[in-house]
Amino acid sequence: MALIKSISGIRGTIGGKPGNALTPIDIVKYSTAYGAWIAQQGKNKTIILGRDGRISGEMVRNLVVSTLQCMGLDVIDLGLSTTPTVEMAVKMENAAGGIILTASHNPKEWNALKLLNKDGEFLSAEAGQWILDYAEKNETSFAEINKIGSVSYNETYIQKHIDTILAHPLVDIKAIKKANFKIVVDPVNSTGAISVPVLLKALGVSEIIVINEEVNGKFAHNPEPLPENLSELCVTVEKKHATLGIAVDPDVDRLCFVCDDGSLFGEEYTLVAIADYVLSNKKGNTVSNLSSTRALKDITEKHGGTYYPSAVGEVNVVKKMKEVNAVIGGEGNGGVIVPELHYGRDALIGIALFLTHLAKSGKTVKTLRGTYPDYFISKNKIELDADVNVKDIFKKIQDKYKKQPINTEDGLRIEFDNDWVHLRTSNTEPIIRIYAESGSETTASNIAKRIMADIKEMRLVKAD
Repeated sequence: MALIKSISGIRGTIGGKPGNALTPIDIVKYSTAYGAWIAQQGKNKTIILGRDGRISGEMVRNLVVSTLQCMGLDVIDLGLSTTPTVEMAVKMENAAGGIILTASHNPKEWNALKLLNKDGEFLSAEAGQWILDYAEKNETSFAEINKIGSVSYNETYIQKHIDTILAHPLVDIKAIKKANFKIVVDPVNSTGAISVPVLLKALGVSEIIVINEEVNGKFAHNPEPLPENLSELCVTVEKKHATLGIAVDPDVDRLCFVCDDGSLFGEEYTLVAIADYVLSNKKGNTVSNLSSTRALKDITEKHGGTYYPSAVGEVNVVKKMKEVNAVIGGEGNGGVIVPELHYGRDALIGIALFLTHLAKSGKTVKTLRGTYPDYFISKNKIELDADVNVKDIFKKIQDKYKKQPINTEDGLRIEFDNDWVHLRTSNTEPIIRIYAESGSETTASNIAKRIMADIKEMRLVKAD
């Protein structure tokens, strides 16, 4: 069992003992702390709430709603929704904040409270730390009977979200409809099933095939949209002679594509392709995190813009995007941020822009992929023992490779000529992630293996 407390929210496995998993006591504890933080921000008492399709979603929802009511806050419950939809609803409702009940790409036993500010964005480090500190004080005074909050329901926001996407100036419905696309969608038994097909229909897609469609939280496969988890989608695209396949994670903020021949477009290239289209119509800068492919830099410079790296994490990408006035940004995990819509990863706007790009290009998905630089990222992780001193491990690695260019802004990134490796601890799991990139798949893999061997020698275990 696990409970991970970070500035971006509270994530854990359902069941177990308080403090060691996401139990009812922990849910109430951190919902209370968030409510106290909201009370510090001003008189606005409205909180937007939405959840993905997880088995535990309704149970967690009931605990969070009741707690917020006891804090004197008014809740607008969107029901089954997506992370980007809740983010947009916070702004549209002029709410004080929002909570999304989702553990994103984690398996079904996990759930989480993702916390938003009044802008519908993830909390700053300072705000997140305030909530974590407050949760440990146990000094809350709850509202008296005449001041408890209200609960209302609004299930219209997925459609409002889609309507906003359809109105985006770079989304061309006529071009998409004319292209006569046939698309297979894998929403992995979550809320992509009630949002992606509706969007595709509104965009004029001629034929839509949905697999793993029932929203029951019993994920048909590991829900992280990685190659090893998308075999059914790849086979279905090829078998049905579809134009492409679309996969999203359970809360619909990550996006990846399958080519017409059943091969993977590559989640790293989701942002690259969409940025290529956006930049061809609107000049400007781009941002992605230090673990993302250098292909975005290549595309940005081709269009006359400047690429900026940021620390890993959506809040860090957004901060950098605002600083450099980026026209598009995101992360190599298939997260696309289009600031004209909102400052959050959004698979739905990503789908609309990609399909427009594909339709206007006149290419197949496979051919379009071939127009981008070929880099290969080897993504690996090592689980942490409880007694491991990560700072000490990183210091030893840094000393070993001290002759190479090193960036310590977020973990440890080491440059090897045109290749790189990035080591960082995860915000959501007790692991070290090791990402390596090269123009050669073998070289990328070998760099990662070399670093993993170094780490294991330094008394880490359970490599996979």
